[in-house]
Amino acid sequence: MNTQISPPLTGLARRFVQDGLLEESVAREAQANAQKSKDPFVSYIVKQGLANATQLAYAASAEFGVPLMDLSGLSIEQIPDKIVDEKLIRKHHALPIFKRGNRLFLAVADPTNLQALDEIKFHTGLGTDAILVEEDKLSALIEKYLDSHEQPLGDLGDTELDDIDIDAGDEPDRADDSGPEQDDAPIVKYINKMLLDAIKGGASDIHFEPYEKSYRVRFRTDGILNEVSKPSIKLAAKLAARLKVMSQLDISERRVPQDGRIKMKLSKTKAIDFRVNTLPTLWGEKIVLRILDPSSAKLGIDALGYEEDQKKMYLDALAQPQGMILVTGPTGSGKTVSLYTGLNILNTTERNISTAEDPVEINLEGVNQVNVNTRVGLDFSSALRAFLRQDPDVVMVGEIRDLDTASIAIKAAQTGHLVLSTLHTNSAAETLTRLRNMGVPAFNIATSVSLIIAQRLARRLCSECKETITVPNDVLKEEGFTDKQIETGFKLYRPKGCDKCKDGYKGRVGIYEVVRITPAMQELIMNEASSLELAKQAQKEGFRNLRQSALRKVIEGVTSLEEANRVTKD
Repeated sequence: MNTQISPPLTGLARRFVQDGLLEESVAREAQANAQKSKDPFVSYIVKQGLANATQLAYAASAEFGVPLMDLSGLSIEQIPDKIVDEKLIRKHHALPIFKRGNRLFLAVADPTNLQALDEIKFHTGLGTDAILVEEDKLSALIEKYLDSHEQPLGDLGDTELDDIDIDAGDEPDRADDSGPEQDDAPIVKYINKMLLDAIKGGASDIHFEPYEKSYRVRFRTDGILNEVSKPSIKLAAKLAARLKVMSQLDISERRVPQDGRIKMKLSKTKAIDFRVNTLPTLWGEKIVLRILDPSSAKLGIDALGYEEDQKKMYLDALAQPQGMILVTGPTGSGKTVSLYTGLNILNTTERNISTAEDPVEINLEGVNQVNVNTRVGLDFSSALRAFLRQDPDVVMVGEIRDLDTASIAIKAAQTGHLVLSTLHTNSAAETLTRLRNMGVPAFNIATSVSLIIAQRLARRLCSECKETITVPNDVLKEEGFTDKQIETGFKLYRPKGCDKCKDGYKGRVGIYEVVRITPAMQELIMNEASSLELAKQAQKEGFRNLRQSALRKVIEGVTSLEEANRVTKD
């Protein structure tokens, strides 16, 4: 009778069993499972909750004589930067924590992982020493370090095109997504390159446009469309088919518009969503992709361009338990980012937050997001009604389009809920009259709306190449600068252009009109005052309009007078 004898446990597993930290059978099973999942042995044990990370670290230190360190007091700012790349850190679960001369000290939870020391030594050219740490603290610090040192999208190269993974954003993978379009490698690679170039260039939209005798691809960067490529018109059908396959759209339907979504996974930690819309035109399907960057909602309110007094008014309104905050402006003026910045501030475990959007553009963990779908009867008003039966604290409505939605939103704001929404109007005063024109009673507007933010996006001057210009005082006065501002002798700048920017501009900044509804304004609303009277009262109370805010950005050297005129024409 043959009896199979299990090999004796060695290394860490044996020590953990001897110290009573693990049962022998558990240790053997954990070793086998860790090898299958390609996880370090100690990582697997801690992840599965089989033993305490601190006890394991003490036992490993005693067994192998490796010094033990508590990572609690180490901040990511102290970690040497760009010495070991992300792939090696993840592969070996080892993090460089300090460097002394030609020696690099690596935090590890498994001192038997000599391959990590050797491979990192080979790649860095430095001698390597192991410092033993607790597995749970090491995992947390690695994630925190890698999150803070994420590779900028602009640094991604063309060589990484083959590593990009693309899925439909809203639907699971289908088995029947096969066809000649998927096998057309040049088309696949060309579109991947266009998407990647758009991300690297900071574009917000990509336009694929067929015409009778030509085809062009344009990127909208900093609010301006620029032509970037002119493929052959013969490729129009293949380009459209490929984009529709990526978006899980019906490639056989070319007569009606379609909406879809693409998720581009750039790495394990980075993904960008694209909202896709097709439009049948005279010469084929025009396809526009809106780039949805989830990180834009987490920039923080300080990055958006609010003046200090405007920021305080927004934060004060967000701190109220009820009321309505309205953000207004044309398409592409940054309303969604402003709203989601507010939601991000409100997003705590104590609050129930629900949003209804068409469509959801930014995914935010901890917020209940609903895509409205009018085809099945799920519109803004029906979603709002459902929210009010789900014990909400904060409600966000993508857009108030009709009286029904406005009435429910206002009722919610009057009954102990904070409501955030958008309207397509040009100024704060026009927002109030628009609600009245929809049919909302003046009393309800006056008692529910607490803050209105009208906004635009202006291009930022490139700090590397902007140059000063001289403008006569009488011209400045005509443009709207006050005598007091002119007397200060501020500098005016114009765009020049360099290799670090686009036509002298780099990035965008928000221009805001933030108006708090004061008792005097409530009285005007109740008396059904016109938008001109409301705007006059807002000026009287010291709330800057869009033009005044834009001129302040000009004085600060953030943007040019030309750009201020482009976005805030009277």
